[in-house]
Amino acid sequence: MTGGQVGITKGVRWKDGWGEGPCAEGSALPRSARLKRKREWPTEEETEEDPAPGAQDLWVVETLCGLKMKLKRQRVSSVRPEHHQAFTRLLEDPVIKRFLAWDTNLRLSDKYLLSMVIAYFSRAGLFSWQYRRIHFFLALYLALDMEENYHAPKQAILSFLYGENNCSQRPLFHKLRFQFFRSMGWRARVTREECEEIQAFDPELWVWKRDRALLSETT
Repeated sequence: MTGGQVGITKGVRWKDGWGEGPCAEGSALPRSARLKRKREWPTEEETEEDPAPGAQDLWVVETLCGLKMKLKRQRVSSVRPEHHQAFTRLLEDPVIKRFLAWDTNLRLSDKYLLSMVIAYFSRAGLFSWQYRRIHFFLALYLALDMEENYHAPKQAILSFLYGENNCSQRPLFHKLRFQFFRSMGWRARVTREECEEIQAFDPELWVWKRDRALLSETT
Protein backbone atom coordinates (compact mmCIF):
# COMPACT_ATOMS: atom_id res chain seq x y z
CA MET A 1 0.00 0.00 0.00
CA THR A 2 1.72 3.19 -1.18
CA GLY A 3 1.09 6.89 -1.86
CA GLY A 4 -1.98 7.29 0.34
CA GLN A 5 -3.61 4.31 -1.25
CA VAL A 6 -6.74 3.41 0.58
CA GLY A 7 -6.51 0.04 2.34
CA ILE A 8 -8.66 -2.70 0.89
CA THR A 9 -9.48 -5.91 2.75
CA LYS A 10 -11.45 -8.38 0.65
CA GLY A 11 -13.03 -5.52 -1.29
CA VAL A 12 -14.35 -3.70 1.82
CA ARG A 13 -13.23 -0.14 2.39
CA TRP A 14 -12.28 0.41 6.04
CA LYS A 15 -9.82 3.28 6.30
CA ASP A 16 -12.58 5.94 6.58
CA GLY A 17 -14.14 4.15 9.53
CA TRP A 18 -17.41 3.07 8.00
CA GLY A 19 -16.17 -0.25 6.55
CA GLU A 20 -15.45 -3.45 8.36
CA GLY A 21 -11.74 -3.25 8.65
CA PRO A 22 -9.96 -6.19 10.18
CA CYS A 23 -12.68 -6.93 12.79
CA ALA A 24 -14.21 -9.93 11.01
CA GLU A 25 -14.46 -11.40 7.59
CA GLY A 26 -17.41 -10.72 5.30
CA SER A 27 -19.21 -8.33 7.67
CA ALA A 28 -19.22 -4.58 8.34
CA LEU A 29 -19.84 -5.06 12.11
CA PRO A 30 -17.94 -6.78 14.92
CA ARG A 31 -19.22 -10.19 15.93
CA SER A 32 -20.76 -8.93 19.20
CA ALA A 33 -22.70 -6.25 17.34
CA ARG A 34 -23.93 -8.74 14.78
CA LEU A 35 -25.22 -11.00 17.55
CA LYS A 36 -26.94 -8.10 19.23
CA ARG A 37 -28.64 -7.07 16.00
CA LYS A 38 -29.85 -10.60 15.48
CA ARG A 39 -31.48 -10.53 18.89
CA GLU A 40 -33.09 -7.18 18.17
CA TRP A 41 -34.53 -8.25 14.81
CA PRO A 42 -35.98 -11.78 15.09
CA THR A 43 -36.66 -13.85 12.04
CA GLU A 44 -40.15 -14.61 10.80
CA GLU A 45 -39.92 -18.08 12.32
CA GLU A 46 -39.13 -16.57 15.74
CA THR A 47 -42.05 -14.14 15.61
CA GLU A 48 -44.46 -17.00 14.94
CA GLU A 49 -43.31 -18.97 17.95
CA ASP A 50 -44.76 -18.62 21.44
CA PRO A 51 -43.39 -15.81 23.60
CA ALA A 52 -40.31 -16.57 25.59
CA PRO A 53 -40.93 -18.18 28.99
CA GLY A 54 -41.79 -15.52 31.56
CA ALA A 55 -42.74 -12.84 29.03
CA GLN A 56 -46.44 -13.12 29.81
CA ASP A 57 -45.76 -13.18 33.53
CA LEU A 58 -43.75 -9.98 33.20
CA TRP A 59 -46.68 -8.25 31.51
CA VAL A 60 -49.02 -9.31 34.30
CA VAL A 61 -46.66 -7.98 36.96
CA GLU A 62 -46.28 -4.67 35.17
CA THR A 63 -50.03 -4.35 34.81
CA LEU A 64 -50.63 -5.08 38.49
CA CYS A 65 -47.97 -2.59 39.50
CA GLY A 66 -49.68 0.04 37.40
CA LEU A 67 -53.00 -0.69 39.05
CA LYS A 68 -51.43 -0.63 42.47
CA MET A 69 -50.22 2.91 41.92
CA LYS A 70 -53.82 3.99 41.33
CA LEU A 71 -55.12 2.49 44.55
CA LYS A 72 -55.90 4.93 47.33
CA ARG A 73 -53.38 4.67 50.13
CA GLN A 74 -54.95 3.47 53.33
CA ARG A 75 -54.08 5.78 56.20
CA VAL A 76 -54.21 4.48 59.74
CA SER A 77 -56.17 6.92 61.87
CA SER A 78 -54.60 8.08 65.13
CA VAL A 79 -58.05 8.52 66.69
CA ARG A 80 -58.81 5.65 69.05
CA PRO A 81 -62.24 4.47 70.16
CA GLU A 82 -61.69 5.97 73.61
CA HIS A 83 -61.39 9.43 72.06
CA HIS A 84 -64.80 8.96 70.46
CA GLN A 85 -66.16 7.74 73.78
CA ALA A 86 -64.82 10.79 75.61
CA PHE A 87 -66.44 13.09 73.06
CA THR A 88 -69.79 11.27 73.21
CA ARG A 89 -69.73 11.42 77.00
CA LEU A 90 -69.15 15.19 76.93
CA LEU A 91 -72.16 15.68 74.63
CA GLU A 92 -74.26 14.86 77.70
CA ASP A 93 -72.73 17.71 79.68
CA PRO A 94 -75.57 20.20 80.38
CA VAL A 95 -73.50 23.28 79.42
CA ILE A 96 -72.35 21.72 76.17
CA LYS A 97 -75.88 20.62 75.37
CA ARG A 98 -77.17 24.18 75.91
CA PHE A 99 -74.38 25.58 73.76
CA LEU A 100 -75.14 23.20 70.87
CA ALA A 101 -78.86 23.92 71.12
CA TRP A 102 -78.14 27.68 71.07
CA ASP A 103 -75.94 27.48 67.93
CA THR A 104 -78.86 26.97 65.57
CA ASN A 105 -77.03 28.40 62.54
CA LEU A 106 -74.09 26.02 63.15
CA ARG A 107 -71.52 28.80 62.82
CA LEU A 108 -69.60 27.48 65.83
CA SER A 109 -70.40 23.79 65.91
CA ASP A 110 -71.13 22.14 62.60
CA LYS A 111 -70.13 18.52 62.09
CA TYR A 112 -66.67 19.28 60.73
CA LEU A 113 -65.73 21.54 63.63
CA LEU A 114 -66.97 18.89 66.07
CA SER A 115 -64.95 16.24 64.24
CA MET A 116 -61.89 18.39 64.81
CA VAL A 117 -62.58 18.31 68.54
CA ILE A 118 -62.18 14.52 68.49
CA ALA A 119 -59.03 14.81 66.38
CA TYR A 120 -57.57 17.24 68.91
CA PHE A 121 -58.44 14.90 71.77
CA SER A 122 -56.36 12.24 70.04
CA ARG A 123 -53.39 14.61 69.72
CA ALA A 124 -53.43 16.14 73.19
CA GLY A 125 -52.30 12.93 74.86
CA LEU A 126 -54.67 12.86 77.83
CA PHE A 127 -56.43 9.74 79.04
CA SER A 128 -60.01 9.57 77.82
CA TRP A 129 -61.40 9.90 81.36
CA GLN A 130 -59.45 13.13 81.88
CA TYR A 131 -61.33 15.11 79.25
CA ARG A 132 -63.75 17.59 80.74
CA ARG A 133 -66.01 20.41 79.59
CA ILE A 134 -63.08 22.83 79.45
CA HIS A 135 -61.21 20.58 77.01
CA PHE A 136 -64.23 20.40 74.71
CA PHE A 137 -64.42 24.19 74.48
CA LEU A 138 -60.64 24.63 74.20
CA ALA A 139 -60.57 22.20 71.28
CA LEU A 140 -63.58 23.82 69.63
CA TYR A 141 -62.05 27.29 70.02
CA LEU A 142 -58.84 26.07 68.34
CA ALA A 143 -60.87 24.53 65.53
CA LEU A 144 -62.59 27.86 64.97
CA ASP A 145 -59.20 29.59 64.93
CA MET A 146 -58.12 27.23 62.17
CA GLU A 147 -61.23 27.15 60.00
CA GLU A 148 -63.18 30.37 60.49
CA ASN A 149 -62.27 33.97 59.76
CA TYR A 150 -64.71 35.70 62.10
CA HIS A 151 -63.77 36.44 65.69
CA ALA A 152 -66.70 37.84 67.63
CA PRO A 153 -68.98 34.75 67.75
CA LYS A 154 -66.23 32.73 69.44
CA GLN A 155 -66.72 34.83 72.55
CA ALA A 156 -70.01 33.03 73.05
CA ILE A 157 -67.95 30.02 74.12
CA LEU A 158 -66.65 31.99 77.10
CA SER A 159 -70.16 33.07 78.02
CA PHE A 160 -71.39 29.48 78.15
CA LEU A 161 -68.27 28.31 79.94
CA TYR A 162 -67.96 31.02 82.61
CA GLY A 163 -71.31 32.83 82.58
CA GLU A 164 -72.07 36.41 81.66
CA ASN A 165 -69.29 37.85 83.83
CA ASN A 166 -66.52 36.07 81.96
CA CYS A 167 -64.10 38.93 81.39
CA SER A 168 -61.94 38.04 84.37
CA GLN A 169 -61.67 34.44 83.16
CA ARG A 170 -60.54 35.22 79.62
CA PRO A 171 -56.79 35.38 80.41
CA LEU A 172 -57.00 31.99 82.11
CA PHE A 173 -58.92 30.50 79.19
CA HIS A 174 -56.38 31.69 76.63
CA LYS A 175 -53.51 30.45 78.79
CA LEU A 176 -55.16 27.03 78.90
CA ARG A 177 -55.78 27.21 75.14
CA PHE A 178 -52.06 27.80 74.59
CA GLN A 179 -51.16 24.86 76.83
CA PHE A 180 -53.66 22.61 75.09
CA PHE A 181 -52.30 23.63 71.69
CA ARG A 182 -48.76 22.89 72.86
CA SER A 183 -49.79 19.46 74.17
CA MET A 184 -51.01 18.71 70.63
CA GLY A 185 -47.54 19.37 69.28
CA TRP A 186 -48.87 22.51 67.53
CA ARG A 187 -50.71 20.26 65.05
CA ALA A 188 -54.03 21.99 64.48
CA ARG A 189 -54.66 21.17 60.82
CA VAL A 190 -57.27 18.47 60.20
CA THR A 191 -58.17 17.46 56.67
CA ARG A 192 -61.69 16.91 55.40
CA GLU A 193 -60.81 13.26 54.87
CA GLU A 194 -59.85 12.89 58.54
CA CYS A 195 -63.10 14.53 59.62
CA GLU A 196 -65.12 12.13 57.49
CA GLU A 197 -63.20 9.16 58.89
CA ILE A 198 -64.06 10.34 62.39
CA GLN A 199 -67.73 10.70 61.49
CA ALA A 200 -67.77 7.24 59.90
CA PHE A 201 -66.77 5.63 63.21
CA ASP A 202 -70.30 6.20 64.52
CA PRO A 203 -72.33 7.57 61.61
CA GLU A 204 -75.60 7.51 63.57
CA LEU A 205 -74.33 9.94 66.23
CA TRP A 206 -76.79 12.83 66.25
CA VAL A 207 -74.23 15.65 65.98
CA TRP A 208 -73.16 14.48 62.51
CA LYS A 209 -76.48 15.79 61.23
CA ARG A 210 -75.28 19.30 61.97
CA ASP A 211 -74.42 20.04 58.34
CA ARG A 212 -74.08 23.76 57.64
CA ALA A 213 -74.27 23.20 53.88
CA LEU A 214 -77.70 21.57 54.18
CA LEU A 215 -78.86 24.30 56.52
CA SER A 216 -77.99 27.01 54.01
CA GLU A 217 -79.97 25.22 51.31
CA THR A 218 -83.17 25.29 53.35
CA THR A 219 -82.93 28.97 54.30
